[in-house]
Formats: sequence, C-alpha cells, structure tokens
Amino acid sequence: MEKKLTCIECPLGCSLKIDVENSKVITISGNKCPKGKTYATSEIENPKRILTTTIPTKGLSIKMLPVRTDKAIPKEKISKAIEEIKKININKPVRVGDIIVKDFLGLAVNLVTTRECN
Repeated sequence: MEKKLTCIECPLGCSLKIDVENSKVITISGNKCPKGKTYATSEIENPKRILTTTIPTKGLSIKMLPVRTDKAIPKEKISKAIEEIKKININKPVRVGDIIVKDFLGLAVNLVTTRECN
C-alpha cells in the first residue's frame, strides 16, 4: 500500500511516498534530506505526539492550568493519558516546567506545567 505524507522535520516540507506492507515501511521516496526517511518510518511504524491539554485548579489565579508531556508519547496511549489527566486537580502554586506527574503512565515522560499559577 502506498501512503503519502508531508515531512515536517525541516522547512523543505518534502512530499513523501511510502510503500507499506504489514505496517512496516518498505521504501521511502521524495525526501531531500535524511530527516524525511526517519520521520516517515516513525510516523508509519510508531507514531508519537506531545500531549498538550489543561487541568483544573482550585483556589488559584487561573481556573485551568496548561500542561504537556515533556516528550512525545505513543499515539495509541493518548486516550488513556487524557483519562488519567482528567483525575488531576491542582491546588498549590506552580511555575513553568514544574512536574505534575513523574513517569506519566510508566512511559518515561513527565507531565509538566507550561504556565505559572499562584
């Protein structure tokens, strides 16, 4: 099966053609730099995303605190991650980069704040 992607790893935005069999990359064409090959392989075989969302606060200066994972997580884990994040409430001041949950979902990533809140 042939899939088409636009590479987002550098400003060139190469149009990639990927031949895929049994969820594995067979060939990649259209990339003008090595990053395209790495991007396409990752996107087909093991897609990951940085999760960005908000969590509610209680008694602080803002009602919803923006948070994100500090590394990309497997795309298939995003729904589970959202469900776990829904269980979290913050009631103490935080600074940008504070860890809310260490080793989130056992994925070796942290859930961190992206805004100060008093």
